Amino acid sequence: MWILWFAVVALLLWYFDIGFIGQISGWWIALLFGLAFVWFEVFERRLGLDKKAAFDELDKAKKERIKKQLDQARNFRQRRM
Repeated sequence: MWILWFAVVALLLWYFDIGFIGQISGWWIALLFGLAFVWFEVFERRLGLDKKAAFDELDKAKKERIKKQLDQARNFRQRRM
């Protein structure tokens, strides 16, 4: 994600002609966006980073469901006695 933020900042600096970034070719800025695209489309998928957040959410919900069921079972047993 940092590549994408760096590319956006570089694009703004290039567009407004600020600093040395304003003097370089636009192809260098396009290269940064290309690298960000390759990262998100290839490497992130291969490393499983795109699914990690979803799996973490599912694991958290699963643990909460299990805890809730165990609490309900304990409460039911206590009421019967």
